Amino acid sequence: GWICYAEKTLGSYILPYISSVKSPQQVIGAAIKHHMVEKLGLKPYDVYHVTVMPCYDKKLEAVRGDFVFSVEEKEVTEVDSVLTTGEVLDLIQSKSVDFKTMEESPLDRLLTNVDDDGHLYGVSGGSGGYAEAIFRYAARVLFNREIEGPLDFKVLRNSDFREVTLEVEGRPVLKFALCYGFRNLQNIVRKVKMGKCEYQFIEVMACPSGCLNGGGQIKPAKGQSPKDLIQQLEGVYMQDVSSSMLTTFHVGCRALLLFAILILYPY
Repeated sequence: GWICYAEKTLGSYILPYISSVKSPQQVIGAAIKHHMVEKLGLKPYDVYHVTVMPCYDKKLEAVRGDFVFSVEEKEVTEVDSVLTTGEVLDLIQSKSVDFKTMEESPLDRLLTNVDDDGHLYGVSGGSGGYAEAIFRYAARVLFNREIEGPLDFKVLRNSDFREVTLEVEGRPVLKFALCYGFRNLQNIVRKVKMGKCEYQFIEVMACPSGCLNGGGQIKPAKGQSPKDLIQQLEGVYMQDVSSSMLTTFHVGCRALLLFAILILYPY
């Protein structure tokens, strides 16, 4: 959504400022197809890599030329197929899967975001976690400030536009924003054009309410509004997030650093 829009319509005054970091989908795709296969004694084309995503645009992302490479004259994609959460539900229902009758099995520990006590490492319940992680990291590394507990995001025009500020000695030194939906997005673009954007980092999503409201997500039940479903999902997600995980995200950053090294220096 946002990337396609920026590439097609916004041009040089926006594109240079968009992060060049790969999405989680493509990070894991690169790790699997360039490195894990080697450890397993396989070829990249021996592995069929499927991701489950909240957005149909992820299907387009997976087939971008940036993420296609050649091995022994064979064209290989880092992500072979993308299923939305709604499509996964359709598959489960089409196969008449009854989870109550199935035996429990432990979660795969490889690259999990669940700790030994069953708590999630993520924050915010959906979108916003990336901005929060960078904000905490910048506060700690640049200003020697370890932020305890949840970040104080302030709602501005609406719930889809929020900002968080770090003050040092009464002076704002960091200002980040979460910007979801095209209406808010266009306001930010206008400010950038005018040279009046006051944020060092903005997490942008084309979908209102971010990824929890992605076009590929499971639809609300009959009589349930999309807003109620999103609130329910956020509540369920945050029930399993350990409060300690909100301030120890930098443990996960070690894994991200490892991935960055692998991707920047693949051979």
